Amino acid sequence: MRDTLKHSGMRNKLANVLAAKGIRDKKVLDVIRTIPRHLFLDSSFEAHAYQDKAFPIGADQTISQPYTVAFQSELLEISANDKVLEIGTGSGYQTAVLLGLKVKVYTIERQLELFKKTSLFFSKMGYRPKKATFGDGYKGMPEEAPFDGIIVTAGAPFVPKPLLAQLKIGGRLVIPVGIDEQIMTLFIRKSAKEFEKKEFGSFRFVPLLEDKN
Repeated sequence: MRDTLKHSGMRNKLANVLAAKGIRDKKVLDVIRTIPRHLFLDSSFEAHAYQDKAFPIGADQTISQPYTVAFQSELLEISANDKVLEIGTGSGYQTAVLLGLKVKVYTIERQLELFKKTSLFFSKMGYRPKKATFGDGYKGMPEEAPFDGIIVTAGAPFVPKPLLAQLKIGGRLVIPVGIDEQIMTLFIRKSAKEFEKKEFGSFRFVPLLEDKN
């Protein structure tokens, strides 16, 4: 395993950078200090793995920059043992951060290449989401609903109604909404039909792909 004292020091520096950028949740920052991000990337990117940058991971997808991962995780306001649905497993880094926060993670990936690669990686590294599936993130995971939190790690042109429906009362959906540029949006379920909506500025994500078959 390519992990050294050097990487530990780089993770600490990264967490300090994220704190300086406004991340306040100590639990999130502590987890960032423990997750070996360089192992989620091709070895050619290892020297840059702890910079606050996104990198390609194959299948025209990217691993989000650490600030984005931390920001979305912070917006979830999750507690240990909460049920969290992740739309877009990708490299698995966000999954690992959620697991580090001691929640029950259910994750969906639309790209078969990444799903197979990440499933093997999870097994090798000992990361154990409650369920990892290959499928359409727009549909969520109704058989496992309701969820305390749902996090979408790709840009959605609209908010999928099934995701809102799969939230518990009091649950939080964090989703970047838009096409060329996305607005980070938080929905809090207040009742069966009522949601509170908050927006948190512009981000850029790869698009959330829908199975139209």
